[in-house]
Amino acid sequence: MTPATWPYLDAHQSRTHEPTAYEHRLAATLEEVFAKGGHELGDIVRGLNTRQVHAPDGAPWTEESFRAEMHRLGA
Repeated sequence: MTPATWPYLDAHQSRTHEPTAYEHRLAATLEEVFAKGGHELGDIVRGLNTRQVHAPDGAPWTEESFRAEMHRLGA
């Protein structure tokens, strides 16, 4: 299969809207946490809270709230 025959893929085909400022900040901070070696859920939650990137309701993240938000954003 050559590039000319690859199926068409739009990287944003499942997006229903442009990312919000919150979503951009969350994504950038997650990338930073991952780059620093934070790959376990507890590491991610601590990394977000340490960097003052809180849950949508303004509260510090918990493992449960992070799971729920990832589920919401992925729906």
